[in-house]
Amino acid sequence: MREGVLKLAVVAGEVSGDLLGADLVRALKTQFPGQVELFGVGGEQLTAEGLNSLFDYSELSIMGFTQVLKKLPQLISRIKETANAIIAYKPDALLIIDSPDFTHRVAKRVRKALPDLPVVNYVCPSVWAWKEYRATAMLSYVDHVLALLPFEPEAMQRLGGPATTFVGHRLSVDPDVLAVRAQRALRPVPATGDTRTILLLPGSRSTETTRLMEPFQQAASAFVERNGPTRFVLPTVPRQEQRIRELAASWPDAIRPEIGTDTAFKWRCFAEADAAIAASGTVILELALCHVPVVSVYKTDWIFTMLSKRVKTWTGALPNLIADYALVPEYFNEVVRSGSMLRWAERLSSGTIQRRAMLEGFELVQKRLQTEIPPGEQGAAILLQTIRMKTGKR
Repeated sequence: MREGVLKLAVVAGEVSGDLLGADLVRALKTQFPGQVELFGVGGEQLTAEGLNSLFDYSELSIMGFTQVLKKLPQLISRIKETANAIIAYKPDALLIIDSPDFTHRVAKRVRKALPDLPVVNYVCPSVWAWKEYRATAMLSYVDHVLALLPFEPEAMQRLGGPATTFVGHRLSVDPDVLAVRAQRALRPVPATGDTRTILLLPGSRSTETTRLMEPFQQAASAFVERNGPTRFVLPTVPRQEQRIRELAASWPDAIRPEIGTDTAFKWRCFAEADAAIAASGTVILELALCHVPVVSVYKTDWIFTMLSKRVKTWTGALPNLIADYALVPEYFNEVVRSGSMLRWAERLSSGTIQRRAMLEGFELVQKRLQTEIPPGEQGAAILLQTIRMKTGKR
């Protein structure tokens, strides 16, 4: 470690990882007495903290085995490029964030060349869901894991993986999430005959939106047919806006959703929605913490469908895992049907026992994610502690 300078290599592969990394780096700058210098791969949030990304990290935002296979040569090239650049940079520590298919392969290469380099993994890989052997494999290239979910340290210990600490989830203290939850607490439950607002979230990847927009259209049509005029809103990310607008262009006027990409539009939709239909993923937890009743759906590619028997977890919805019971209804692949989405949207957007039970469960999720120290601050402290323990430097 150069006097007064902490050289941190960071590799984040998706928007959520970029946000987590930036949150930790901001805390790190307050805890480290000198200058924090960043190097590696990230997005807008890490760039704002001083990172000049080696390449556009959106290249890594792929989902499903067929997509991975299609882009495999490019991914292998980027793994080598990133690892070699970090090795040449000779950082004081390496922080890898989520996207394990990419970040862990980079970490393995870097650790082989720099065996004494402290490596911290932010976001525990879902070893508790499938490929349990990854836990022990991580011992060779990860010193500490920062977990977002409260049950993960025990799972990692049971599987013989690296030291793991539950630091909490960024969303549990996100100012926008807290603001939306406060706004929603003042909203009345829609009465019979009121025009309802249904939030549609078909995913942030092209493969997700392509598979889900058609059943979403069918569910929206059926909802209007049974319940009358309805407002549909669909916030998306900028890189998917054109695709979403193309897919929604043929929807009848009565169900055509309001589409937007700016952050203010997203949070306004979250605050005003009576219920949501969403692609399975982190957004389900985001909705839970905002107290937006939701039904979760997903369609996988054919290869993952073939391998799905290897998945050991009982649910794909994070609120369910945290609450430890079936809180959010979820449908996958061939059972993603408009009839199911329609009926859940009806029950969750009105004053029913199903809505009340879900909101009560969201309170439990919120409570279990609470930590005394904010996630970014605790993560930064563990990163510094790992560097000191591994190198003896302060």
